[in-house]
Amino acid sequence: MTDHHVVDAPLSPPSGHQGLLEVFRRRYLLRLLVRREISARYQGSFLGLIWSYINPLSQFFIYYFVMGVIFQLHANVENFAIHIFAALILVHFFTETFNAGTRSIVRNKTLVKKMAMPREMFPVASMLVSLWHVGPQLVILVIACLVSGWTPDPGGMVAMLLALAIIMVLGTALALLFSAANVFFRDFGSAVSVLTNFVRFGVPMIYTYTMVADRFGNVDLYLANPIADAVLLMQRAFWVGAASDPAAAIRDQLPPHLYTRGLIALAASFVLLVIAQVVFSRLENKIPERL
Repeated sequence: MTDHHVVDAPLSPPSGHQGLLEVFRRRYLLRLLVRREISARYQGSFLGLIWSYINPLSQFFIYYFVMGVIFQLHANVENFAIHIFAALILVHFFTETFNAGTRSIVRNKTLVKKMAMPREMFPVASMLVSLWHVGPQLVILVIACLVSGWTPDPGGMVAMLLALAIIMVLGTALALLFSAANVFFRDFGSAVSVLTNFVRFGVPMIYTYTMVADRFGNVDLYLANPIADAVLLMQRAFWVGAASDPAAAIRDQLPPHLYTRGLIALAASFVLLVIAQVVFSRLENKIPERL
């Protein structure tokens, strides 16, 4: 009679585990996880997908009404509503990726413990879910821009893609790093919620870039923030294109060498992603036992 020994131990990641590369090799599993996340978010909801519009739109109306109507801080800023909303789409994309990604492993602890899959998949899925919500918001922005006389141009489209790429890479890097840390100390989830509150005020969204330049003169430290660079690129794509004189808006309302700054921000985000992967790889074997 043969003895059967049952080993109660968490599954290890797949053999030959290669982090994020393994995630994209298992694209089918990633798609299933993204669909699951989207379905779970709206399960039992009467309004469903409409809620993904309500949050950013409510923030837009609050900022626009308080800053633009009550304080009239931007009475001379052309198409201030587009200025805010173009920035808000990216800010919301980043904060949602960072917040949801940080909690993604703890929230999916059952799958983490039972399935042999790359654990990086959960933060990446959170970023893709957030990116999925960007699409409808961009449709609203494009309609508003067209009504305002927006003329799309190739430079603007490149700026938009570069802006989205910065947020995708930076958001994934931070989500990867903090999702592992949140397994060991749940305080990180709360800390991220607090940190993301500062993002809205650290980028030219409710105020213009020129206000920072006029007040402080040297803006190098301000523009060292990749999110600020991404927001300015997004405004280059939409707000500038809706201006009565786009050439003057580029010259007077945006920093010089914006595309170069954007590429540097993207490169810095990739460096952070590599660091986050290294840290995650060192911690992930301890993740199941801490869950």
